[in-house]
Amino acid sequence: MRTKGLTDLQVNGFAGVDFNSGKLTASELDHALEAMLATGVTACLPTLITAAPDVLLQRIQALDNAIQHSRLGRLMCLGLHIEGPFLNPQQGFAGCHPASVMTAPYTSLIDDLQARIPTPILLVTLAPELSGSGEFIAAMKVRNILTAIGHSDCNFETAAQATSAGASLSTHLGNGLPQHMPKLDNPLFAQLAEDRLIACFIADGFHIPPLALKVMIRAKGISRSVLVTDAVSAAAAETGFYHFADMRIERHDNGMVRNPNGAGLAGSTLCLDQAVRNLVTWGITSFEEAVHMASGNVEALLAPALTARGIKQPVSFIEWTSDLFIRKAAFPEHDT
Repeated sequence: MRTKGLTDLQVNGFAGVDFNSGKLTASELDHALEAMLATGVTACLPTLITAAPDVLLQRIQALDNAIQHSRLGRLMCLGLHIEGPFLNPQQGFAGCHPASVMTAPYTSLIDDLQARIPTPILLVTLAPELSGSGEFIAAMKVRNILTAIGHSDCNFETAAQATSAGASLSTHLGNGLPQHMPKLDNPLFAQLAEDRLIACFIADGFHIPPLALKVMIRAKGISRSVLVTDAVSAAAAETGFYHFADMRIERHDNGMVRNPNGAGLAGSTLCLDQAVRNLVTWGITSFEEAVHMASGNVEALLAPALTARGIKQPVSFIEWTSDLFIRKAAFPEHDT
């Protein structure tokens, strides 16, 4: 079977390589991208998490330098995803991000970061209940930067206001939330109910139980659902300890990854082809629907931002075996 290549909107690292290290090299990035290519991912948005402005600048410059000087970087890295620091710092919502440096959104931070690098910032995740979020989202829309709701305590009204201002998707919906919330009036229902929002899901069985994921995808519909990995350096790697931003994380035998010094999950070790297989195995979607959630839906979401910058997503394809593993991923027009 042959399909389009997969696109991952949220990947913090891969195959032992941490995109948030601040010291990323071109060879390390190529190692990670080659491993991602083996899982069917032909395009991605490397993702930087919450950090103080000076640290975030160091990390984004190192990441951009690696992209510009690597063999696969400019081919596969369409742009960047900034997840924080404009997130809700309250316990449960902050997740594994450092709450102490979270702040209300301000446009100048994104402008300053973008001014230092040629790689475009294409996506910013924020909590829209924070002061100034409406103006920030509108400003990002003018800059052709997508905005996503994530790590947020938004209610129905706030979700609708953010979407009207220009927000277009939900980052890892169902996660970045506390274990205990109001039964119905909560950020999960608020984002599921907002039909203008596309929902991103981590289909690893840990972040969302499979049957709960089935309900969420039914609520959103296939056309408004996207698969992401939220992968960290422990993805496509052995059991053991790894670095993620300023954290020491542990990959367990079952693939779950945690911060030993904190509570909850710290990203994932999910590969995007496994997410496709999981949806099929769990009886949630057909193979074609699952692939579309990891390719066509993502391409349509990114298309306006890429077109505005004159960026064309490289033509790519992947070949699957009969048991839905990747046989080959290639760019017909490029020598990789």
